[in-house]
Amino acid sequence: MRREDVFVDRERELAFLKEAYRKNVSQLIVVYGKRRVGKTELIKQFVRDVPHIYYIADRASEKEQLQSLSERVGLLFRDEFLLSRGFGNWQEFFRYVRNKERFVIVIDEFPYLIDTNRAIPSIFQKGWDEDLHESGIFLILLGSSIGMMETEVLDYRSPLFGRRTGQMLIEPLGYQEARQFFPGKTAEEFLQFYAVLGGMPAYLLQFDPRLDLWSNIHKNILTPEAYLFREPEFILREELREPRNYFSILRAISLGKTRPGEIINETGFDKNIVGKYLSVLTDLKIVKREVPITEVSFEKSKKGIYGLDDHFFRFWFGYVYPNRGFVEEGAVNHVIESKIKPGFDMFVSSTFEDVCRSFVRKTTIGGMRFSQVGRWWSKDGEIDVVAMGEDGNTILFGEAKWSRQAVGADVLDDLKKKAPLVGWKNSDRNEVFALFSRNKFTPALKRRAMQENVFLFSVSEIDVG
Repeated sequence: MRREDVFVDRERELAFLKEAYRKNVSQLIVVYGKRRVGKTELIKQFVRDVPHIYYIADRASEKEQLQSLSERVGLLFRDEFLLSRGFGNWQEFFRYVRNKERFVIVIDEFPYLIDTNRAIPSIFQKGWDEDLHESGIFLILLGSSIGMMETEVLDYRSPLFGRRTGQMLIEPLGYQEARQFFPGKTAEEFLQFYAVLGGMPAYLLQFDPRLDLWSNIHKNILTPEAYLFREPEFILREELREPRNYFSILRAISLGKTRPGEIINETGFDKNIVGKYLSVLTDLKIVKREVPITEVSFEKSKKGIYGLDDHFFRFWFGYVYPNRGFVEEGAVNHVIESKIKPGFDMFVSSTFEDVCRSFVRKTTIGGMRFSQVGRWWSKDGEIDVVAMGEDGNTILFGEAKWSRQAVGADVLDDLKKKAPLVGWKNSDRNEVFALFSRNKFTPALKRRAMQENVFLFSVSEIDVG
């Protein structure tokens, strides 16, 4: 999360860790989040001024892992005996560190330890209860496998349940936070960058702020040796045992197959298999399930649809994965000009809608804050932004248009026609309307907006907000 040695965002998370350290009591903090989201950088920022051991687990045997950890502990405490002998088991490790002055132990990729020995959660639970919980130690368990961290560490059925003193799910950076990586770009330029990369710090750092979008895509994605060229493939192979089948699911969704039935027809997989794969991909925060904002029950709704929750996965499965042959043959310009550019504005429009919903969620509009924000659809139409006010009686309807043309009054007319279709306190509600534009609005719409109290926001105003 650095650009030129500037640490971007995560102030709240860093403040939480520093405050926990100042309490001077034993701490067991669980930190987890998808790969490349910036967990390691956050923890490195935290421990740089305090005594610590940073250990990254891998797929080696338990004996080798203990030996590697012993070396780090021995180096910190200058213990020649420990360097030569090492810990024979985890109990020796816990008993050794409990008698030391307060320091931080970070075990990164903790799920790898569990893969090596399924009893690790029980072993650490016993070590915490018997040796560490009154030792003053500051233990951080870090993991990229969200599902395993939740089930094996945080879940009530885990032996470690109830031992943690804090936990943090590290999410991708939001639009405004990611914006700090490219302060020199215009709002319109950056939103296109964000549509491709999302809020993953590791991906944002790959793009050169001195280059335009297409030069960055060419150099940093559509070059076979580039870090991002095979990135989703590496992630899926790291996380999943049957990556090929998941590739089929993700490709189907990228083609617009958003309902389970459509995904089944596209892939040819059995219904139960598709349900299982979608559940795993949702746990990994690669896929998301959405329902109309007015649905009473998220879980029971039959109107749920699936989409790619990761911006870069959307771009990669939409444009890179199906065109890898062209890229590897050197026909990159053909891919950009013929495969990406023709539909790119449509691709970006989905991200623009997401950014507009986030803007409504975080901003006061007409003196009103909106607690529930989402989108709405039915067989009769769809609305990009629907939000319920905190007063319990106000509802906002919005449309987001990522068009090079000025947004006109016809968009407002269409939105007002669709609003009554949304079933929410129809007989007694205060309706508010908002339109979001890539850059401008027609004079006629501006006049009507003033007369009818309609709110207009361009992408540059959202960028400032």
